Amino acid sequence: MPVPSTTVPPRSLLRDDVFARVRDAIVDGTFAPGEQLRDAEIADWLGVSRTPVREALLSLARSGLVQASPGRSTVVAPIDAEEVRHAVAVVAAMHRVAVMEATPHLTTADLEQMREANDAFRVAHDAGDTAATHVADRAFHAVPVGRAGSDAVRTVLALYAPVLQRAERLRFASHDADASADRHDELIRRCAAGDRVGAGAVAERIWLDLLAGPGPLPLPTPLETPGSSTSSPATR
Repeated sequence: MPVPSTTVPPRSLLRDDVFARVRDAIVDGTFAPGEQLRDAEIADWLGVSRTPVREALLSLARSGLVQASPGRSTVVAPIDAEEVRHAVAVVAAMHRVAVMEATPHLTTADLEQMREANDAFRVAHDAGDTAATHVADRAFHAVPVGRAGSDAVRTVLALYAPVLQRAERLRFASHDADASADRHDELIRRCAAGDRVGAGAVAERIWLDLLAGPGPLPLPTPLETPGSSTSSPATR
């Protein structure tokens, strides 16, 4: 199993740190689908014992990124279309909940942070830097998720998000990333207007677009006005 040539200084890493490093290596393609993952080699790469590596691989199996069976080798899971569809449905719903909860509490600084992240998203995409595009996208969505303050949402996203990250990278490597940036702008606009229902619908559609063909799905209906009796969810 080829591992990244760059080593890190030996230090104590918790299971979550190992999980994050191996997850990122799978998402960015360093570890390819079907590739065998040997805990001893990963432990040497990260400068840790094999115990946190084994624990991290079990967590990655629960996330759907690796396939592990007792007494058999652990391999990077293929990108399973059905698994992605299930993950998209759950993650999209969680982001909708998070945005609806966060919208009334987003500060001017929060909105500016989202704008800056989306600007970085566009710059990275225009430069053809898929990794930086993905980092900017995660920073963008982290703002409302963090402001929502829901441990339940964060837990579910942590479980399912890694499955989607490989699919996202494929999308961000295409022209569809432009559509994602436009969606981000629409989400910021609705959040700034206090349109929690419309903002939640846009957030959900951003993730459901991963299942769409070329081009984005329709945007929600026009902004609801604060205090209006009608909501404006995305058309289905």
